[in-house]
Amino acid sequence: MSAAQAEAKEVAKSQGNCTPAKVDVLSYSIGREGQTVFKVGCSEDKEAFVLVQCRSRICTLLR
Repeated sequence: MSAAQAEAKEVAKSQGNCTPAKVDVLSYSIGREGQTVFKVGCSEDKEAFVLVQCRSRICTLLR
């Protein structure tokens, strides 16, 4: 697991009220302002998920 994935799980747990299950990469862009958007599934509900955007190792909750 990448450091960004670990950070995304932490943000999902602390800010999204979501116990992280599966983590998928929704979008990835490289370059000076490279970023990754992760879709983090929540174990509480099979349909529930949050989106977390990471730039380098700074991650924020999108939804």
